[in-house]
Amino acid sequence: MIPLFVHKSPLLLKAIYAPFVWNIPTQEKVVYLTFDDGPIPDVTEWVLEQLAKYQAKATFFCIGDNVCKHPDIFAKLVAQGHSIGNHTFNHLNGWKTNDTMYWENVGRCNDILPVETNLFRPPYGRIKLSQAKPLLEDHHIVMWEVLTGDFEKYLSPDRCLEKTLRYTSPGSIVVLHDSLKAWRNMSYVLPRMLEDLSGKGYRFEALPQQAPLSEKLSFSHTQALKTQH
Repeated sequence: MIPLFVHKSPLLLKAIYAPFVWNIPTQEKVVYLTFDDGPIPDVTEWVLEQLAKYQAKATFFCIGDNVCKHPDIFAKLVAQGHSIGNHTFNHLNGWKTNDTMYWENVGRCNDILPVETNLFRPPYGRIKLSQAKPLLEDHHIVMWEVLTGDFEKYLSPDRCLEKTLRYTSPGSIVVLHDSLKAWRNMSYVLPRMLEDLSGKGYRFEALPQQAPLSEKLSFSHTQALKTQH
């Protein structure tokens, strides 16, 4: 039997993990595309080409080890005005990792990133509350409102696209993956999503890389970040 895939984060989950960032409250037609697991040769560069066609900005939650392996591709992310987030150094599953090892891995990723960021996304979206509590002191833990499911082999590209477009609304944080595993679905979804939402009047913004920790991320923070450049 094909398992049920939840493309939109349930309200109950958002309520339980209220300190995490799930979407950006706004009435404006703006979407926050995020990409996990890169940078990866060819895949990440293809993503950048697609985004550039629509003058779209996104947030890339990078694996530290991949940044070390592909510093030239990482440099392109920064040069093209996208924001960066921490995705641990080795893509650790928090549920299967002891707290000390998890924090050390997050810190290792922070140390090697050549830019400053207080954005963090737990790989697989799996993090213990005991791990999250100290991280929230100096990070925004960014989850998502819409999960494309591009990494799931049993989901067809058409279904990923249909569900993503159905659930995306103003302020949505949407997850895709610039990885080899997700390539089949992601390479189908991204250009069609950009075209469809652009045609409906949406624009695509990056999350602010160093938003104040005293309050949740908001659209005004992004606007403030843009005016600084």
